[in-house]
Amino acid sequence: MGHSRGGLTTKIHALVDAEGRPIRLKLTPGQAGDAPVGTEFVTDLDPGATLIADRAYDTNPIRDGAAARGVWANIPPRVIRKDAFSFSPWVYRQRNLVERFFNRIKQFRGLATRYDRRADNYLAALKLAAIRFWIAKI
Repeated sequence: MGHSRGGLTTKIHALVDAEGRPIRLKLTPGQAGDAPVGTEFVTDLDPGATLIADRAYDTNPIRDGAAARGVWANIPPRVIRKDAFSFSPWVYRQRNLVERFFNRIKQFRGLATRYDRRADNYLAALKLAAIRFWIAKI
């Protein structure tokens, strides 16, 4: 767990498929950056896929890793970026699948309030909820 002004926090990072089902989940401390996890998630993508992520994941290692795997990274450029990349706002709207996944996660009271103190127990509960999402879509 990481420290913030409000206390101990964690971030949930999720890789979601085109139907909103979670493929990979990872926990990091609240103060940690998003980009290191993004470079790990790129390795799970199939060639020809589209990576849709928010501005926090706009780094050269993520874009280069996606290009090396044959994945198109549709990430809005950060304000400090000088290079221009192809970005489609219409495709970016599909990122709501990730947001809807997080909304479904928050419907579980134990996950929303984070009763588990240990990160491995919390991640296990997240994965159990993810299994329920996969079963419901089948």
